[in-house]
Amino acid sequence: MTEPLRIAVLDDYQGIADTVDWTPIPRATEITSLREHIAPGPALVETLAGHEVVVAMRERTPLDATLLAQLPDLKLLVTTGPFNAAIDVAAAHRLGITVSGTGGAITPTVEHTWALILGLQRHLVVEDQRIRDGLWQSTIGGDLHGATLGLVGVGRIGSRVAAIGTAFGMNVIAWSPNLTDERAAKAGVVRVEREALFADADVVSLHMVLAETTRGLIGPAELGAMKPSAILVNTSRGGLVDEPALVEALHSNQIRGAALDVYQHEPLPPGNPLTSLPNTLLTPHLGYVTQRVMSIFYRDIVEDIAAYCTGSPLRLLTA
Repeated sequence: MTEPLRIAVLDDYQGIADTVDWTPIPRATEITSLREHIAPGPALVETLAGHEVVVAMRERTPLDATLLAQLPDLKLLVTTGPFNAAIDVAAAHRLGITVSGTGGAITPTVEHTWALILGLQRHLVVEDQRIRDGLWQSTIGGDLHGATLGLVGVGRIGSRVAAIGTAFGMNVIAWSPNLTDERAAKAGVVRVEREALFADADVVSLHMVLAETTRGLIGPAELGAMKPSAILVNTSRGGLVDEPALVEALHSNQIRGAALDVYQHEPLPPGNPLTSLPNTLLTPHLGYVTQRVMSIFYRDIVEDIAAYCTGSPLRLLTA
């Protein structure tokens, strides 16, 4: 009798893997849904031991060469999305592990960016709690119409955020290391120098890829240049921001607030200073978590595993 295909799904916080139809896979399957995050180390190695397939949910769990080398039974690694900076794909290939990706969608992150901007500008969490406590209005919201939106990055997501800012009647400016006037005009924004963006923007929203050149891109100098009335929004990657510098800027009211969906360490550790500040709006990396995106992810995960089983793997990631 053929042994079942053992599949582990990392960081399945909502338990979606338990609701998926795995029957298109041409082998009997045994699914391990990991509802809690397990940091890289002996506990994760022990949990994944004996699994032929591991599914990585975006970049929640780093899978480096050291960890992969301790999983001799692992033959297929599937990541949600078409790339994953937390996976050492080259090391996987050296170890004979196939790495496949999935499709996805960017619009949910755009929508979540604006949910955070609006939520922080209009103090929605504070006022929701007050009305539940039997109280009435106490805050004064910030206007978007006529304000300046400063985008750090205007790629696929940033350009869509820009379009919505324009629809609100905002002045939209942008900066990134390689942004040209021509690309900015195509996105409907005005290119400015880095210093001008942080000095002039009422809302600064980050939409950059995390790399060694962009890690800690937003630090004391950038935060210090912002208006005391300005807010910072990050739905991209936590590593773009010097988190201790941000905590200090928020604590001292150097900036009015920050709306964050991503963090330097995820899940956000209990007791992180960001959670005790009154001028933050925090969500647990929900930018991509919608019904449509998760349906795409799991549809393609099942297809990837089925294709692997038949010897014709799909959506291969290269190093």
